[in-house]
Amino acid sequence: MTAIQPPHPPAANGLRTESLLVDRTGAVVTLTLNRPEAMNALTVDLKEALRDTLASLESDKSCRAIVLAGAGKAFCVGQDLREHEAQLESGRTDLDTVRVHYNPIAQRLASMPKPVVAAVRGAAAGAGASFALLADFRIGGPKTSILMAFANVGLAGDSGVSWSLPRIVGHARALELLLLAEPVRAERAYEMGLLSQLTDDDEQVLPVAQALAERLAAGPTVAYGAIKRELSIGDAGTLSDALAAEAQAQAICGATADHRAAVSAFVAKQKPVFEGR
Repeated sequence: MTAIQPPHPPAANGLRTESLLVDRTGAVVTLTLNRPEAMNALTVDLKEALRDTLASLESDKSCRAIVLAGAGKAFCVGQDLREHEAQLESGRTDLDTVRVHYNPIAQRLASMPKPVVAAVRGAAAGAGASFALLADFRIGGPKTSILMAFANVGLAGDSGVSWSLPRIVGHARALELLLLAEPVRAERAYEMGLLSQLTDDDEQVLPVAQALAERLAAGPTVAYGAIKRELSIGDAGTLSDALAAEAQAQAICGATADHRAAVSAFVAKQKPVFEGR
């Protein structure tokens, strides 16, 4: 099924496609994977909608934070294997969806120049878990579980998991999670850093994620994006790379209205009001 293309930018109020819900509250945009009957398994329709919506939100200055959530009792269990089986039976074994869908989604999530918060209610498996790990914050509840399910279906990891997972848990633990492919329950996931915060009630996962996103949306958006870029370079580069990135970032942030207003507010002993520019 072809994704329905909206007539307006994805940040529009209450916009919906069949498989992805897009809602705005102020400067926060919530993207909800909307296939609850299939635990939000990823079809071509859903992958295209998510990929294209993230691309649009990246340049939407009125969006200052994003929440990624799943409808129903699960966050996302990864690739829809029923759809995938049909493709295998037709003779397609090249997994072109990794290049066409999963890689662009992962790249957008990781490099989004504004904060991304994942509301990980219930199961997050395979590419669904990979997407969650690329968010800046991951909020879970008592029934949250993280499963690197790829080896269970004879596949290697994708959607950036070979990049994100070792950065969170270390190389040895990442190898263990990917090879053994066993679910990590909520408490353990929180202890390992797979979750940033754990709520007492699953019903609070989305509200807590949205409250955090609202807080971030009221912050210095340009600086947040620069900090994310700095860390992506500093994680893998040399000290010289990091220093060059920091110099570039400060040059950009130093010219923003938010920086000037915050300095003036500090001198006046007032709380700064950030406008994201």
